[in-house]
Amino acid sequence: MTREIKLGKKIIGDRQPAYIIAEIGINHNGDLEVAKKMIEAAVHAGADAVKFQKRTPEVCTPLDQQKQMRDTPWGYITYLDYRHKVELGQGAYREIDRHCKKLGIDWFVSVWDEPSVDFMEQFETPAYKIPSASLTDHGLLRRVRQTGKPLIVSTGMSTMDEIHRGMEVVGLDNLVIMHTTSTYPCDPDELNLRMIETLRCEFPETPIGYSGHEVGLVPSAVAVALGACSVERHFTLDRAMWGGDQAASVEPGGFEKLVKYIRVTEAALGDGVKKVYQSEMSSLKKLRRVKKEE
Repeated sequence: MTREIKLGKKIIGDRQPAYIIAEIGINHNGDLEVAKKMIEAAVHAGADAVKFQKRTPEVCTPLDQQKQMRDTPWGYITYLDYRHKVELGQGAYREIDRHCKKLGIDWFVSVWDEPSVDFMEQFETPAYKIPSASLTDHGLLRRVRQTGKPLIVSTGMSTMDEIHRGMEVVGLDNLVIMHTTSTYPCDPDELNLRMIETLRCEFPETPIGYSGHEVGLVPSAVAVALGACSVERHFTLDRAMWGGDQAASVEPGGFEKLVKYIRVTEAALGDGVKKVYQSEMSSLKKLRRVKKEE
């Protein structure tokens, strides 16, 4: 039984290095130059991919919220206008595509609606992500599956029944399922990392990952020790920047540490086969006590 899929040039699965995703999301606040700096910082930190979010504001913004007013860096504007401000357009995504190819890092997006899938099909990204909020949007799941690309699905704010129904719609081929809790930031007692083991048992041929929204780095490394094949964390240049996701994001220095923690965790896990290492031999000769048999 092989629990792995190919995503771009990488293999995601057991016995493979964890695929580490820097979730830029909308932390760029609609500024292409900020987005490019975030990509560069993610490359420096050792991420395997950067991820953005693509929405069609009129489709994704509930009607009863579209005209609600809010304070933003662009002034006191409607929520719908705000959603437009943080969206990147075709020209910006073409520059992101060029920049990522130049730097040698994968990029893809979370798609929140079917028109966004149609928009993204002009780019040769290696995968699509389904955010937790859209797990029950079966029309979107079917539309993404029509592209033939690998699919990463988050499972926050969902019951096991909803997860199973979603998986029945998309099928288990070419799929990564991400455990997550959709609280920003998330308290440790609600991370429920043992759900990684639960999902591994429920879907024995499917790579299971972890999308973390905690403050700190340790739980993400623990997730890898528990079997997560991929780790996604929100990423920002500065947590003091404006935006709702900034508080649950990791800054460049912290992300670099996170990558190192994950790689050390992978090395430390070993293969589970007991052996006497060459490095132990001098200790064995000096310290081993052998009681003679009478």
